[in-house]
Amino acid sequence: MMIIMKVAHKYLFLLLVSIGINFSSVAQHHHHDRKITFPDVPGYRVLKCDFHQHAIFSDGEVYPSIRVKESIKDGLDVMSITEHLEYQPHKADIPHPDRNRAYEIALETKKNKKDTTLIIVNGSEVTRNMPPGHSNAIFIEDANLLLKDNAIDAFREAKKQGAFVFWNHPHWIGQAYDGVAKLSDLHKQLIKEKLISGIEIVNEGTYSSEALQIALDNNLTFIGSSDIHGLIDWDYKVPQGGHRPITLVFAKEKSKASVKSAMFAGKTVVWFNNTLVGKQELVTPLVEASLVVKEAKYQEAGWSQHKKPLTVLNVIIKNNSDAEYILENTSNFQFHNNADILILAANHETTLQVRTLERKDHITLSFNVLNTVTAPKKHAKIQLKIMVTK
Repeated sequence: MMIIMKVAHKYLFLLLVSIGINFSSVAQHHHHDRKITFPDVPGYRVLKCDFHQHAIFSDGEVYPSIRVKESIKDGLDVMSITEHLEYQPHKADIPHPDRNRAYEIALETKKNKKDTTLIIVNGSEVTRNMPPGHSNAIFIEDANLLLKDNAIDAFREAKKQGAFVFWNHPHWIGQAYDGVAKLSDLHKQLIKEKLISGIEIVNEGTYSSEALQIALDNNLTFIGSSDIHGLIDWDYKVPQGGHRPITLVFAKEKSKASVKSAMFAGKTVVWFNNTLVGKQELVTPLVEASLVVKEAKYQEAGWSQHKKPLTVLNVIIKNNSDAEYILENTSNFQFHNNADILILAANHETTLQVRTLERKDHITLSFNVLNTVTAPKKHAKIQLKIMVTK
């Protein structure tokens, strides 16, 4: 019996060590994933932004300070709390006479967090039945002035304040029974008068290819938002490796003015559910900046019956982003250790064995990036230019 117990303890110890190693790996992975990571691209800072969040001053479930602390934990660069202007379900318990209050509390919280560079912009949600539905006005000066009887007057006041306005969740089944985003005559008027400049392609866990097409057809900026009401960790399962939807803004610098300018210029990419949605000219440099070739060397034979040098090239690629890229090989080269569909794990190195048939000084690998969308049913294309180490 004693021998059996010792053997059992031995295997239990080995099992716990094994589990401990796995847990450690997972914990490190989640710790790294907590702060969302994307590289800058040539000429631009790539800033992580969430412009649609709620707190207790409309229909959210937390105090505005929690939104700030969550944003800091997620490594966001810019955030906004956009309380509903007209919809005030908590007003019996939490009167809200000043619609700027959530913003003011957020600024106070940031001030107490002296080590953060988080940018907080003032915003509100104009909340109406369809049309026009719900829209967010951000970079506003005074939310109280947006309380108007006529919806279009609220949009005109936002424009007067220099706000950036985007149409929220146009595919929301609460206002679109079939989940399809459609332009009404009123929306066409708002776009024509430049009272709306963006549209949510992604809201919470939902995506709209129709909204994407509306954005492309009308030169609207792509927006992706958490629209969080509860807790980010709960709704997006961050401890399990999930992430909130965000808008990546390609700005000249990290400043409120530069972010605002970039958004009016349409320089954004949406990231949600490990998918990047944006125009080819923005998504391609982002993916290419994420993938760094660390080494490219031809294999040397440990044993071979041939006297010819091997022509299998080991290419080590480091993915310096939180996106796990799913690539389809479209180049003329085949891989020795992969089929034509491969995955480059987030924040990890991957070794590709490329069959070049003859030794080369450099090669170019071409891919379709399957977890990107540049237009309905279209993916971004990238090229990796690789210099071979002698």
